[in-house]
Amino acid sequence: MTGTAGRVLVVDDDVAVGEVLVALLQRAGLRAWHERSAEAALEAIDHEGAEVVISDIRMPGMSGLELLGRVLERWPDLPVVMLTAHGSVPMAVEAMRAGAADFMLKPFDPDEVLFVVRKALETVRPRAETPPSMTLRMGSFVSRSPAMREVTELLARAARSTATVLIRGETGTGKEVAARAIHEMSPRSTKPFVAVHCAALPDALLESELFGYEKGAFTGAATRKPGRIELAQGGTLLLDEIGDVTPQVQVKLLRLLQERTFERLGGTDTLKADVRFVAATHRDLEAMVGAGTFREDLFYRLNVVPIVIPPLRARPVDIDAMAAQFLATIGAANGRPGVRLDGAMLARLREPRWPGNVRQLQNFLERLVVLSDGATIGLEDVEREMARDVRSTTSPSVTAGDVTLDGQRRATEAAALRAALERAGGNRLAAARILGISRRTLYYKLSAHGIG
Repeated sequence: MTGTAGRVLVVDDDVAVGEVLVALLQRAGLRAWHERSAEAALEAIDHEGAEVVISDIRMPGMSGLELLGRVLERWPDLPVVMLTAHGSVPMAVEAMRAGAADFMLKPFDPDEVLFVVRKALETVRPRAETPPSMTLRMGSFVSRSPAMREVTELLARAARSTATVLIRGETGTGKEVAARAIHEMSPRSTKPFVAVHCAALPDALLESELFGYEKGAFTGAATRKPGRIELAQGGTLLLDEIGDVTPQVQVKLLRLLQERTFERLGGTDTLKADVRFVAATHRDLEAMVGAGTFREDLFYRLNVVPIVIPPLRARPVDIDAMAAQFLATIGAANGRPGVRLDGAMLARLREPRWPGNVRQLQNFLERLVVLSDGATIGLEDVEREMARDVRSTTSPSVTAGDVTLDGQRRATEAAALRAALERAGGNRLAAARILGISRRTLYYKLSAHGIG
């Protein structure tokens, strides 16, 4: 954990605890700082950004649990690690069920702190997650098109059963939203919905995230930690990007699905997995089975109820209603309630193929809200931002050493990052909005390109 790792915000009303944690994280090469209240932390995240938040559970004023809720509402892809005393472990476990990334006990072990923070940073994927303005109800899916009406009917039928569901579709189509809709309509809706992003973690971290671990299972394991399976007991467990897991993990997942039992890492007790499994992937699993990179028996265990989310280009009739839905939430979040689109703009939005699907459409609309003026977004605003997208895909700085496709892609991306920062006057939050990406994705990409 050295070099340009992440930005870690420590939130604790105890100044001594905060300073010790900051010093520990900084020695490990992280950029860490301390705030004494949840209110100050929210303001700091809004203005400066963060990649991981470590928060005490019990604080004067707004508690750590309240802070967790605010963070999940405003920045759903920002990991929050809860810090608690031994007597508050049940509260910390409940925080994890509510969406916390992990918890640590006071007095904390330095190795555990670094392990937990590293795991949280590894979990962060260099892209925006499920569009935050999409709700968890079936209303998340605008289904005027016949293709989406069929999908919503399948989701409703699947929700009534306990069968394993495999949701497939291109990146950005809303697979996690579909999984949440299944959970919300199921008899398990009052129990936790827990997602594991399988592509985000190497094998060792993925296994500890899934199965949990016993104290002493490895360096940094200072106490027993429940895994995502335990946290989802009675509810639904989403195995997102299941096509990216390695053969080693596939074997353990097969046993989990077959026997509905598991052991924590370093443990000997066999635990029951009372969860409803939903998996999602954008990969062609049949082709992977044929190539020998995905187990055939695991595929059939997962593919009990297959549901395919169609790409946005296959249902342009849904774009008008989607745009209205997104604008309502984006406008409210950006201080422009009531902002709307004129008819010419809507017609123009139906023309692109939207290779990034619903996520790309939402990001584009958010950029329009941020960069346009007036109560109505017009055709000229759309044309300006579409032209910007075209310009950002053409880099004037490709050198002879960048003639490969990957080299040209990196050069194009770096040019777009620099242009956005220049236009935003160095304000990274504004630059992220211009680019249509999350703040943390921007930090990741700036670090990857060595742009200060």
